[in-house]
Amino acid sequence: MAIPRLKDKYISEIIPLLKEKFQYKSVMQVPKVVKIAINRGIGDAVSDKKLVDVGVSELTTVTGQQAVATLAKKSVSNFKLREGMPIGAKVTLRGDRMYEFLDRLLTVALPRVRDFKGVKARGFDGRGNYSLGVQEQIIFPEISIDKINKIAGMDITFVTTAKTDEESLALLKAFGMPFSKGKN
Repeated sequence: MAIPRLKDKYISEIIPLLKEKFQYKSVMQVPKVVKIAINRGIGDAVSDKKLVDVGVSELTTVTGQQAVATLAKKSVSNFKLREGMPIGAKVTLRGDRMYEFLDRLLTVALPRVRDFKGVKARGFDGRGNYSLGVQEQIIFPEISIDKINKIAGMDITFVTTAKTDEESLALLKAFGMPFSKGKN
C-alpha cells in the first residue's frame, strides 16, 4: 500500500518547517497528529432506534473504518432517556486511515461547505488539540444526498502531541487546514 499523500508531506515538508520555526533540537519534538476522533450525537434516537444504525453506517462510509454506537451514561427523564440507550455514533482514526481522512476532509469535503470562509481558529483546547463542527454530512462525497432522510452534523477532533495551541495551529496550517482570517 502506498504512503498517504499527507503523511509523505508531513515527513518531507512539515517536520523541517516546524523544527526550524520552533527551534526544536530533535525531530521527535516536532508535534504530530496522533488521532482524529469523529463523534455524532443523534438526539432523535430516543424515539427511533434505526437512526443510530444510519448514523453508524454513514460514519463508517465516510471514514472507511467501522464506527460504533455511543450509549447514554445517565438516565434523563425529561428527555425520555435511559442509561445504556444508544444515542450517537463515534469512530477514532489513527495511522494511514487518519491521513487519508484528513486529506479528503481538506481537499474535498470542506470546500463543499456552503459559503465557506475557512474554519474558525477558536476550537483549540489549550493543550494543542483542535475541534471543529461540521453541520451537514452531505459535504462528504461518499454520502448520497438521495439516500439520507435527515441532515445531521458531526464533531471532528484532531488530537496532537503539540504542547501549545500555537504549535498545533502551525501544524494544522502546514497540513493545509483553511483557517479563516480576521476575528473568530
